[in-house]
Amino acid sequence: MPIKITGTGSYIPKKIVKNDEFLNRDFYDKEGKPYSDSNKEIIEKFQSITGIKERRYAEENHNTSDLATFASENAIKSAKINKEDLDYIIVAHNFGEIDFDSSQYIALPSVATLVKHKLAIENPNCVAYDLIFGCPGWVEGVIQSSAYIKAGLAKKCLVIGADTLSRTVDKSDRDSMIFADGAGASIIEESSKAGGILSHKTVTYSGKEALYLFCDRTFNPNSNSIEKHIKMNGRKVYEFAISTIPGALKKCLDESGKNIQDVKKIFIHQANEKLDEAVLKYFYKLFEMDIPENIMPISVDVFGNTSVATIPTLYDIVLKENFKGHQLNKGDIILFASVGAGMNVNAITYQV
Repeated sequence: MPIKITGTGSYIPKKIVKNDEFLNRDFYDKEGKPYSDSNKEIIEKFQSITGIKERRYAEENHNTSDLATFASENAIKSAKINKEDLDYIIVAHNFGEIDFDSSQYIALPSVATLVKHKLAIENPNCVAYDLIFGCPGWVEGVIQSSAYIKAGLAKKCLVIGADTLSRTVDKSDRDSMIFADGAGASIIEESSKAGGILSHKTVTYSGKEALYLFCDRTFNPNSNSIEKHIKMNGRKVYEFAISTIPGALKKCLDESGKNIQDVKKIFIHQANEKLDEAVLKYFYKLFEMDIPENIMPISVDVFGNTSVATIPTLYDIVLKENFKGHQLNKGDIILFASVGAGMNVNAITYQV
């Protein structure tokens, strides 16, 4: 029986933070020195590279588990299932719960347990656990769910990607403008309808690549804080992504038995717009093709980089809202692909 995504949901915070709200920040480089460029010049360059014009931050009274719960409620309703029939709740994230105005990462209890609690699911056989896999976490959760179902260990799984990255950033770091908050959820189960997960591929590179994304102290030389924040070597991440995602995507597509001409949409993790365009360019170059028009939905320009929430959120709004004119029809072949801390890369060939 095909294993499909039978319901989707997302929660996109209502608080919009535009680029000009960073004009009064004090930015420092990793040596603790101020930049010679003005903030206006820094922000203009940032927008030209990333495509990000604005992002969403969670409300002060909402935490990661709240965003995940809101998205899950929408997914459960979309799939028209009884929440008590869920066998697994898998929540992919990076930093657990982080209270507003705090950078403390809370991993106890797990976000998945909190989501199950907030959904008021009473069934003790519904197993809830967290998945720490970087930005590719939601894709990996879907792959794990598929394995559970194939093995006869589950019938219905809820897979969520959620993060409140705005609460982990170093406000003195230019990269703080990249990150944002959000949550996307999906119901994975067997279906009588054709299609579903056709193939998948996952790899982990943990040599020097393991340190491309990390946590470290603030760049602000005037701070004595020992708190650590999300940091990244942006150039190295960019080079890694364009050198690994295209090959993983091709291998995944080849194993599905489908042709490149069959692919209607490609949902790539939205780290920044230029990176995604470069990945797409090198992917189609493997087939000696130009990039087809309208093949890749882009959300990073208005939602920022929401890490594990990116792909499930984008898939949900394309399905339900024809986001930016993108739409999907039954039978369409699509690709999911992500890259992130680990460094991990994964992909799924999926038929809607």
